[in-house]
Order: sequence, then structure tokens, then C-alpha cells
Amino acid sequence: MTTVLIADDQAMQRFGFRMLLESQDDMTVVGEAPNGGEAIRMVERYHPDVVLMDIRMPGLDGIEATRRIVATGARTRVLIVTTFDLDEYAYEGLRAGASGFLVKDAQPEELLAGIRAVAAGDAVVAPSLTRRLLDAYIHHLPSTPGQPREDPRVTALTDREREILKVIAQGWTNTEIAERLHLAESTVKTHVGRILSKTGARDRVQAVILAYDTHLVTPGQ
Repeated sequence: MTTVLIADDQAMQRFGFRMLLESQDDMTVVGEAPNGGEAIRMVERYHPDVVLMDIRMPGLDGIEATRRIVATGARTRVLIVTTFDLDEYAYEGLRAGASGFLVKDAQPEELLAGIRAVAAGDAVVAPSLTRRLLDAYIHHLPSTPGQPREDPRVTALTDREREILKVIAQGWTNTEIAERLHLAESTVKTHVGRILSKTGARDRVQAVILAYDTHLVTPGQ
């Protein structure tokens, strides 16, 4: 059973999310928070698997709430849900440690799939979700590429692991990586696991952000 906390300042939005999630046999809503501060307190109390986190809320916003939740080292994952597809604050939520990003007008099945993917942690991040994250994040990066940064998290990778991180950052799935690099899919999964371990990334999405932040890959590459 996946436990979910809904953090949104709009009561009708919280009600709609609750109705959808509780119609599923594998999900239950443990609480609702109208702001970021209450979301943090409820995470400490209920330890949900996933927080559906709005960005714009009174008091403590969703970005800072995400940052503080992630900083505790809790197993709780954060899925950002926002009104606009290219919300100027959405990518800041990803950098704060969120594991996913969706818009509020997403199809119900897309939201449910996103929650399940995020709840699965490092093992599963839906490719479509990864690509949406990339679209939102890369939109805010400078078009002029910088020089690669000698970040110890990246320099610790082998040449093959670095190559795989680059194509993950371009939105390739494990199957696509296996086919295009002529590797067994099990070998790709092993490499991905090592990449996450060496970089300290919580999941593929955070590994992608690291790749762009260190200029291992650049927009349009």
C-alpha cells in the first residue's frame, strides 16, 4: 500500500486528489496539508511514501518544504504538482530534491503512474516522467554551455558509467541504452545502480540534474 500526503492550499484540489487516490486499491491518503510547514510536520508524524507537493502555498512554500523534507534523510519522496507546465519555480523544486514533476491538469492515469513511479524509488522512474522533468528543467538553463566541472561525484565514475549517465540525461530508457550501446539490459541496470550509488543521487532524475549542473551534458546536446 502506497501512503500519500497531499500538500496544497486549495481545499477543492486536495479533495479531488483524495477522491482519485482512494479509488485505488494500492493507495491511501494519510493526510492533507494546506501549506509547507504543515506538510513537514505531517511527514514527521505519518512518514508517507509520497508527498504530492504544490509549489505556491502561503507561509512556507513547496520548494522550501521539499528541501527540508529531503534534508532529513526520510524515505518520503516528493512529487511536485503545479498549475503550469513550465512553471518558473518547478525546476527549483527538482533541485531541492523532488523526485518527480507533473502538472495539475494531467490525466488521472498519468498522476497515478507518477505516484507509483516515485514511490518505487531508484528502481523505477517512468521514462515519460523523466522526459517531462527534463523539459521543465532544461528550459531554465543558460543556452551558453559552461566548461565541465570537476565534481568528485562525476570523476568517480568509470568511462562507461559516464557515458551511460550522459544518455540517461538525454531521456534514454534502460531498454534504449541496451539496444544502442549493445549491452544486456541487466548490465545497464547494474551500471545505473552504480551511478546512483557513486553520485549519491536519490534516483535517475537527480542524476540527470547532476549531469546538467556539472555540464557533463548541455541543453540541446
